[in-house]
Amino acid sequence: MTQSSPYKSTGGLIRIVRAFGYSLQGLGAAWRHEAAFRQEVALSAILIPLGLWLGNSTTERLLLAGMLVLVLVVELVNSAIEALADAVSADHHPLLGRAKDLGSAAVLLTLLLTGAVWMSILVPRWWPA
Repeated sequence: MTQSSPYKSTGGLIRIVRAFGYSLQGLGAAWRHEAAFRQEVALSAILIPLGLWLGNSTTERLLLAGMLVLVLVVELVNSAIEALADAVSADHHPLLGRAKDLGSAAVLLTLLLTGAVWMSILVPRWWPA
């Protein structure tokens, strides 16, 4: 028989309410401590409404806005990796440095994909082939 972890919740409505609260705490921490997250939120606050307006179909609107939300999600994961790495050791460690670099690379690839999606949808409208 295995014992369950005392750190795991039991479920139910209380778990959902607590999880929502933890999520809000995480967003608040990202806003307070992560300049890149604040910059991406500011850009998204401009581009998401623009994408919803420029999209010709529901699919285009979801792609244009959704890609920006994906950037924020990946930035949150990257920030979590960086915070954990910093908590583990303030000293330089090659594996911690690699973890931070990999998180940063994930953000870069997501930004490039976002740019490609926006260009693939919008460029043909102004410069038809």
